[in-house]
Amino acid sequence: MALSVTIGQYSDKGVKELNQDYLGAYIPEESSSLDSKGISLALADGISSSDVSQFASKIAVNGFLEDYYATPETWTVKNAANRVIQATNSWLFSQTQSSPFRHNLDRGYVCTFSTLIFKSNTLHLFHIGDARAYIVKGKQLKQLTDDHRVWVSDNKSYLSRAMGMNQRLEIDYHSRKLECQDIFILATDGVYEFVKDEFMINAINQQPDLNVASELIVKEALSNGSDDNLSIQIARIDSLPLHEVDEINLQVNSLAYPPELRARSNFDGFEIIREIYNSSRSHVYLAKDEDSEQLVVIKTPSIDLRNNADYLERFMMEEWIARRVDNDNLLSAIVINRKRNYLYTVMEYIEGQTLEQWMRDNPSPKIETVRNFIEQIARGLQALHRLEMLHQDIRPANIIMTQSGTLKIIDFGSVHVAGLAENNLTLNNQILGTMQYTAPEYFLGEMATPASDIYSLAVITYQMLSGGELPYGPSVARASSYAEQKKLIYQSVLDAHRTIPIWIDGTLRKGLHINPRQRYYELSEFVYDLRHPNKKFIENNSPPLIERNPLLFWKGLSFILFMIIIFLIIFPEF
Repeated sequence: MALSVTIGQYSDKGVKELNQDYLGAYIPEESSSLDSKGISLALADGISSSDVSQFASKIAVNGFLEDYYATPETWTVKNAANRVIQATNSWLFSQTQSSPFRHNLDRGYVCTFSTLIFKSNTLHLFHIGDARAYIVKGKQLKQLTDDHRVWVSDNKSYLSRAMGMNQRLEIDYHSRKLECQDIFILATDGVYEFVKDEFMINAINQQPDLNVASELIVKEALSNGSDDNLSIQIARIDSLPLHEVDEINLQVNSLAYPPELRARSNFDGFEIIREIYNSSRSHVYLAKDEDSEQLVVIKTPSIDLRNNADYLERFMMEEWIARRVDNDNLLSAIVINRKRNYLYTVMEYIEGQTLEQWMRDNPSPKIETVRNFIEQIARGLQALHRLEMLHQDIRPANIIMTQSGTLKIIDFGSVHVAGLAENNLTLNNQILGTMQYTAPEYFLGEMATPASDIYSLAVITYQMLSGGELPYGPSVARASSYAEQKKLIYQSVLDAHRTIPIWIDGTLRKGLHINPRQRYYELSEFVYDLRHPNKKFIENNSPPLIERNPLLFWKGLSFILFMIIIFLIIFPEF
């Protein structure tokens, strides 16, 4: 089963000399684009007071249908569409500002804009202006949008929101689950103000060709005295995909499990050189591509977990992710042009050692060395975050240092991809990282954010500066409630044996805050504060007594309460 939509549309200038409406739709031919981006309809309505708004309408629709499908497939629909619409709005606004109409928006590059995006089992609706979106429910039309129009009197009104009207744009967003045979309508005011709901519904139900139905509705509006341009789009959901059907799942179900691999054996066009790593979850080999003679790393799934669908999907997702990132501090996938016959992944071969081993060999690194390492890891994480992906398992064992000193994040098995999550194609919300590096919110079942990766990176920083210690000891993983987490006390990285600036300890304290909303918002902020003294951490250099000496704090508090009780006994009148 795949997503299938029938679309009909029609536009007419009506009684006006010029049609300032514009509409369009796009159904991807490639299954990958259909899965990651979906099917979209877009409609724009120019303002009649402007002689150039027809260009704004055309640019808004064509620009959206082109640019939306060029955004990373790891992005959510909401993020991708918002960015494209905002960029188009800024361009239209700048065109007006550089034209003779910069002081008169009613004559500028202004139009309404609405789009329906059908992705997987979900409708995503974005709306600006007074066009309307409806869903057909039985014998009624249910309006899904609000009219961004202010009425001054019974016969006079103006648009309160439109594309190109202001530098920044407020976009209405709405999503809902789809059902087979759902019917959606996008229409401009030249249509919906002059056609009864009953006529629209009958035209759609009686005409199998939705283009014919669209034309009938427009002609009905004209016959009822419509004095504006008229445009309508109709979409019917013919079929919906099963939740579990996607590119990764198809690989899992169609490829054979690999045989046991040994040195000097041939496997699917590769020569196996030696085993690198063997665990209960996977088997990793150094191999040589027989066509290119390039050294690569082949990973095959564990025999014991071959019946675990979640595990196999995450296993194949590693390569899917690696093919979509391009950063010097992230592991790269190797593109193999020949047919693949077995279930395995192929990655670049990196000669070096893990950061975990390096930390064992160098228990007291210089602060500048630590900064350099953390900045490299942060650049890799930033590349993931820009694509709306969270790593979720940052730890020294998942980072390799090359012989040239470059650090690379090598494991993507726990990565959360927002664009797949909204398709219901990601796995259950289990804790996938290593406990001592996992952010506290995971243990509460809360949603992960970029601050969760910042926490993991801050733990590594803390370990490198403290000789391998943990900021809260081993108790974080056992604190599975808000009450238990409030009792956790940050252990300062400062001591008599190391010369570490106090503001670095403040940076770590913030990056490792139990509450993710109290941490850094961006990796760049954390990295900056590791290198530049933050005045807040210098001015407030003394941690509260409860953190510095909790025993003394509670003794003091008990003494104060005891004295209050004695006072009340002696002076009961108080």
